[in-house]
Amino acid sequence: MSSFVPQVLKIWRERDAEAVSLRMYAVTVTGFALWIGYGVLLKSWPLVASNAVCLALSGLILGLTLRFKRSG
Repeated sequence: MSSFVPQVLKIWRERDAEAVSLRMYAVTVTGFALWIGYGVLLKSWPLVASNAVCLALSGLILGLTLRFKRSG
């Protein structure tokens, strides 16, 4: 889960996301959202919680990428 943190920090510090794949993070965010849905259906709260953290971090990367690719 913490593997996304260095990317978030790098984008935030440098205010640059040109090297980040927008498509890859769009697919990643979608995947985590689907895993959360699956966890809810199974009532597996550890599955939901871990994927929610990953969704938040990868969603943040996606948002920062959209923000800094536009303004760059």
